[in-house]
Amino acid sequence: MNRKSLKVNGFKALLALLLIGGVSCKEAPKEQSKEVAAEKIADNAETPFFKLSLAQWSMHRMISSGEVDPYSFAEKAKEWGFTGLEYVSGLYYKELKAANFSEEAMAAFVEKSNAESKKHGMQNVLIMIDGQGDLATPDAAKRKEAVENHYKWVDAAAAMGCHSIRVNLAGTNKPEEWIASSVDGLTQLATYAKEKNINVLVENHGGLSSDASKLAEVMSQVNMDNCGTLPDFGNFCVERDQTGCTNEYDYYKGVSELMPYAKAVSAKSHDFDAEGNEVKLDYAKLLKVVKDAGYTGYIGVEYEGGRLSEEEGIIATRDLLVKAAKTLK
Repeated sequence: MNRKSLKVNGFKALLALLLIGGVSCKEAPKEQSKEVAAEKIADNAETPFFKLSLAQWSMHRMISSGEVDPYSFAEKAKEWGFTGLEYVSGLYYKELKAANFSEEAMAAFVEKSNAESKKHGMQNVLIMIDGQGDLATPDAAKRKEAVENHYKWVDAAAAMGCHSIRVNLAGTNKPEEWIASSVDGLTQLATYAKEKNINVLVENHGGLSSDASKLAEVMSQVNMDNCGTLPDFGNFCVERDQTGCTNEYDYYKGVSELMPYAKAVSAKSHDFDAEGNEVKLDYAKLLKVVKDAGYTGYIGVEYEGGRLSEEEGIIATRDLLVKAAKTLK
């Protein structure tokens, strides 16, 4: 090979090296950007102090109308950006009541729900139980029957890897009688649930259960590690008539009084203004109460409005939670 050929080949080799180097230099910033983006996402200042779950009640109209199968819950929740699932027992009652809540029917509910949550990489968080009897009734026999009616749901929650079931305390409107009956009903149920490693949570859900000071007194008297509260941002109507709520407990005071016993939190919403804020509830103020209590678990989105579609309301509530969390120090 002559000197001229060596020069040409050497130039070609140098050019090739430069081109390779040029590509590498161009790609390097991309890799750096990915790292920066990952750090930004992981930065506590950019991510909420809580995890996001979806309360299935937010979908109750689309499920009840037949538009959506209740077993598509996991798929839909993942699509909307959630990681946790809060099931509503009543949305499965059509099939379960038809089978008289048989062991086979309950097992099928658990199996199908587990298959879907696993398929979509979702966490089963809790099951909200309704229509299984009054745990706070003054009638001891009926109260015991209600307790036993909840056993199957404790078993289902355990089989699904949930941490809790949510129950209601309707009962009487006589405070002393309500507190005594509530303490007894919860103690019975929590004793059974303790063996299954399941929490029994009470939501402020109307009547005296929405008087947070009285519900906190119930929790204090029960005094069991697996019995707690599920504070709902908006369910604080203690008394109502045909015109609406006539006695409403202070939202912020109520959440504050229930947070010491909270093992889940429900972000209720109904409507939003042009800036995306809930028209009746100050989410930043409520989240500060939650954060100051040291809570870092799931907060469940529960949209109940009528102006927006359920999907729009779910997304608006999710976005408001994330936005409000960023304002907290």
